[in-house]
Amino acid sequence: MVSTAIAVLIAVVVGAITAVLGFFGGQSYRRKVAEQKLGSAEEEAKRIINDAIKTAQQKKKESAIEAKDELFRLKAEADKEIKDRRSEISRQEHRLDQKEENIDRKTNALEKKEEDQRKRAELIEARLAEIEQMREREVEKLEFIAGLSQEAAKEMLLARLDEELTHEKALKIAAYETQTKEDADKLAKELITQAVSRCAADHSSEITVSVVTLPNDEMKGRIIGREGRNIRALETATGVDLIIDDTPEAITLSSFDPVRREVARMTLEKLIADGRIHPARIEEMVEKCRREMDATMKREGERAVMDVGVHGLHPDLVKLIGRLKYRTSYGQNVLNHSMEVAYIAGLMAAELGLNVNMAKRAGMLHDIGKALTHEIEGSHVGIGVDLVKKYKENPAIIHAVEAHHGDVEPSTPLAFIIMAADAISAARPGARRENVENYVKRLEDLEAISSSFPGVETSYAIQAGREVRILVKPEVVSDDRLTILAHDIVKKIEDELEYPGQIKINVIRENRATDYAK
Repeated sequence: MVSTAIAVLIAVVVGAITAVLGFFGGQSYRRKVAEQKLGSAEEEAKRIINDAIKTAQQKKKESAIEAKDELFRLKAEADKEIKDRRSEISRQEHRLDQKEENIDRKTNALEKKEEDQRKRAELIEARLAEIEQMREREVEKLEFIAGLSQEAAKEMLLARLDEELTHEKALKIAAYETQTKEDADKLAKELITQAVSRCAADHSSEITVSVVTLPNDEMKGRIIGREGRNIRALETATGVDLIIDDTPEAITLSSFDPVRREVARMTLEKLIADGRIHPARIEEMVEKCRREMDATMKREGERAVMDVGVHGLHPDLVKLIGRLKYRTSYGQNVLNHSMEVAYIAGLMAAELGLNVNMAKRAGMLHDIGKALTHEIEGSHVGIGVDLVKKYKENPAIIHAVEAHHGDVEPSTPLAFIIMAADAISAARPGARRENVENYVKRLEDLEAISSSFPGVETSYAIQAGREVRILVKPEVVSDDRLTILAHDIVKKIEDELEYPGQIKINVIRENRATDYAK
């Protein structure tokens, strides 16, 4: 490649010289000079060519030497890397050999342990079989010595264990009962005492008949009318029975519906004051008194909710609340009772940090169903729940109304407050009146339930049925079973009887030793 370049260069130089000589060929001097220069140029060209050839050969030798050096270097690096890798592989193989040796040793040790365990298991099974045979022989000896079979001995031990557990259970029940009473009674008494003492609601015992005073006995004849037409018209228009007997200057009005009875009383008083008593006037006066009664019930409802501090009730509910003024339960006025429950519930809610307005509202509405029990079939609880649902009351209030007599299990603090407030108002001495038959039947039921348990000798219902004293047979009922028996009696009374307030159960066990000195 270098020789070709030098040849080209020489050709160019020669061509240039030839051109110059041709240009100046006419002149000999110039020709000589050109020939001399041409000779010098040829010599210079040869020298340059020789130098170029030498330089190229030198470069070629140097490149060959560098290539050999690079080749030797790469080979040395490759040999070193191969040597390192072989060393690493040797180390890994050595480690694997060690691991295999360790695994073999552990496997041998495990096999040896398994063999030892198998031998020990066989030994243990043999020992267990020997122990079982010894136990059977011991049991036979014990049965022979004690004169009891194994089943009889088990029954004896279970009986003793049952007695011990009964004793421990009675002790724990008594301890829990004492602690619970100390904690619960303290708080309950504080709440109830504050609620009752701060509640100044009056209540009076009412009955299902009304007596109208007459100015004289001659008025009885005018009220009866010719052939009884006036009294028939009055009874037909009002739905109330008029009882005219030998009571001087008085007529008794009797009806299961207190609203009708009140309308009849107002009508009769207005007729007596007016003096004009005949069927047409009676019908006119009855209609007028009914309108007045509706207005009165509305006013009474508004007054009651205003006094209690309950706002936002539907007008129909307010009217029904006023209707409760003429409804009684065991002689207790239901409107006054509802207001009292609202007061007590509000005070309890305040002490417990609950919503006072919600508690008052629920207390005011808890017996709302009693306003319609004479018109709609069903219990006052079911009717009341339908009413509060109809007028979109709060679900918590609906639940409190539904649960205040235990028809459903109470699940909110508000429901428990309404139950307690209702019981407090109903159970207060003098709040309600019971007839003799119901009173005697309740006492008899209490004594019958108490006497139905085995070991009870006799029972006595005292303090108007608020306490039962039960005498048990000491040879049948032990001291440990007294607490359990009292709990069983309480549960049966709660399940089978309905009663206001609470009933105290006293179970008495007495041992007497009698002897005579002769």
